[in-house]
Amino acid sequence: MTHLFLVEDDQAIAKNLMILLQMEGFIVTHAVNKSEAFTLLSKNKFDVALVDISLPDGNGFTVCTEIKSEQAIPVIFLTASDDEASVVTGLDMGADDYVIKPFRPRELLARIRNALRKSGHGQTTFEVSGLYVDIAGGVVRKNGKEVFLSALEYRLLLVFVNNPKNILTRDRLLDELWDAAGEFVNDNTLTVYIKRLREKIEEDPTHPEMILTVRGIGYRLGGSNV
Repeated sequence: MTHLFLVEDDQAIAKNLMILLQMEGFIVTHAVNKSEAFTLLSKNKFDVALVDISLPDGNGFTVCTEIKSEQAIPVIFLTASDDEASVVTGLDMGADDYVIKPFRPRELLARIRNALRKSGHGQTTFEVSGLYVDIAGGVVRKNGKEVFLSALEYRLLLVFVNNPKNILTRDRLLDELWDAAGEFVNDNTLTVYIKRLREKIEEDPTHPEMILTVRGIGYRLGGSNV
């Protein structure tokens, strides 16, 4: 499992983030300030870090520098403003990305996974029942033959790939597609995209084995390797 290092002094934000991240399968270690972050950093091995720029006993820039010097992992800054100077300083000091508060949970998760893939710490390929997804390259193959998906079809497939053991409600999928499209995606649109995706990746779309319907709840990823 992916071990995420969260450095955030706001307890309410940290609590909500930990719930979200743990639900997504991350192991989370939390530090509330710079000194605690340094202590935990020396005792743990992490895969990715989320660091608040403003801390009660310093700033996230020094934490980022320490993380980069001790462990070669991606660092994503959490910032309360889009102040250009702070953002540029963070990126110049080695941060891999930044997210402005308040942030959308799905966008944050996508940025974390993207940073992990770029660093080599995250999952880059996925394969189940003849379906192969090269997440880093954006390539999908079914039984060795490339499958061409639209941007939203591919995003929908990635939601299932990133949650292989979870039942995904229609509301959750709508949230994911909203974030990807940047525009309103309604329930009927979701039904259409589920149908289109099945037509492209299923052996028999009328009897799906990859994208399974969970009656009254939503969908889950099928396949013999899940």
